[in-house]
Amino acid sequence: FIEFVRNDKHFCRYADAIEILFKTGLRISEFCGLTTYDIDLNERKINVDHQLQRTSKMEYVIEGTKTNAGTRQLPMSDEVYDCFKRIIENRQPPKTEPMIDGYAGFLYLDKNGMPMVALHWEKYFEHIVQKYNKTYRIQMPKVTPHVCRHTYCSNMARSGMNPKSLQYLMGHSDIGVTLNTYTHVGYEDAQAEMQRINMPGSSKDKMFKKQA
Repeated sequence: FIEFVRNDKHFCRYADAIEILFKTGLRISEFCGLTTYDIDLNERKINVDHQLQRTSKMEYVIEGTKTNAGTRQLPMSDEVYDCFKRIIENRQPPKTEPMIDGYAGFLYLDKNGMPMVALHWEKYFEHIVQKYNKTYRIQMPKVTPHVCRHTYCSNMARSGMNPKSLQYLMGHSDIGVTLNTYTHVGYEDAQAEMQRINMPGSSKDKMFKKQA
């Protein structure tokens, strides 16, 4: 999906944002609320303590994170760091910076000079999938910003990340929500984990040798 976006003449402008969504697990409203002040390229950290919403009356509002656990700082991988660096370097300051409830410097603005919200990104994802499916015979299933979040969580679970660390990164207030992701782990994942644990020199192997 990311590769298709990067190679598309129209949608390539959104490739960095989409890669960030796939590789941080940010909620789309959290991503929309990010400003240049929330991105610390020196420390390679993302500050997440608010989200941007647009009401049914088309009013822009800043709200707190979905849960108390949603307020967090996320470390950047090298790929995510590069994406944010390009976004900030390529950002064209508007004539008038929009300010929403005291926040300014939003990463992406629409054609009217206002911050892009979740609906913008949902439409872009929809159009990207439509274009892909018109181009290729093997069809791509529906992809949404929330699919990016879920994919990130599943990938981290498969990588063997500690559930409590993953809970923190996802901003889940309930560990049960995080653990539900592990139900997507299949036989191959379980087999690989068993092989890893039973490898000579593993912590389990050392423990048994010590007991013996």
